Amino acid sequence: MTVSPTDHRYLQVARTLRKEIVDGVYPVGSQLPTEHELCQRFSVSRYTVREALRRLREDNLVVSRPRAGTLVVPRPASNSYAQDVKSINDLLAFATGTHFAIDSTAMVTVDDNLAERSGLPVGTQWLAVRGYRQAGENSAPICRTEYYINRAFAAVGRLLQRRTGPAFPLIEDLFGVSIVEVHQEIGAVVLSRELAGGLRVEPGTAGLEIRRTYQTSDGEVAQVTINTHPSSRFRHSMTMRRVRD
Repeated sequence: MTVSPTDHRYLQVARTLRKEIVDGVYPVGSQLPTEHELCQRFSVSRYTVREALRRLREDNLVVSRPRAGTLVVPRPASNSYAQDVKSINDLLAFATGTHFAIDSTAMVTVDDNLAERSGLPVGTQWLAVRGYRQAGENSAPICRTEYYINRAFAAVGRLLQRRTGPAFPLIEDLFGVSIVEVHQEIGAVVLSRELAGGLRVEPGTAGLEIRRTYQTSDGEVAQVTINTHPSSRFRHSMTMRRVRD
């Protein structure tokens, strides 16, 4: 899909206003400048400003009311988003009550091998957070977990040691973005000696590698998560219904 310069411009305006809202320049309850004032500030058309404001409304950061302008509103709690979207609720439920034991956190440059596993572009930089997710401190790990977080959101890395749940609600809360799509792929793998040792199974054991790509309303990939499960510790359930005309 071809993106016009106007499309780029409204995304730039939306990102600037979103950052100012998150940073408190426009606190909850305050009013954003008028469309005319925003047009002058950013040297853009009214159409561009309206598209930027529409994007902020989709992210639940503002509401627009007749004769009241555009007001900054409190973001809903992360779990309210999960209640509305069953598939993402499942992702939250998986992490609830488990512990993510992190063993490494570092910026990495995507090489050919990681690009194949993650779908990320070769040569780009991402915050890699790796470890094992466990049901209890002494229990066998549920899976090997790898987070690859967009460097624009890498500040969440310092908060993950104190958090048991997934990373994407932190990205939403800290940066005022919304995860609107999660694409999942599941593939079969054979566990290496090192990975099998960490998962407490025999080398060569069959495993399932689950890759999830989290995309924001701006069309930006915020995070890729790769979970590797021993086949004996993972079950995927799906219900399908016939659609009748």
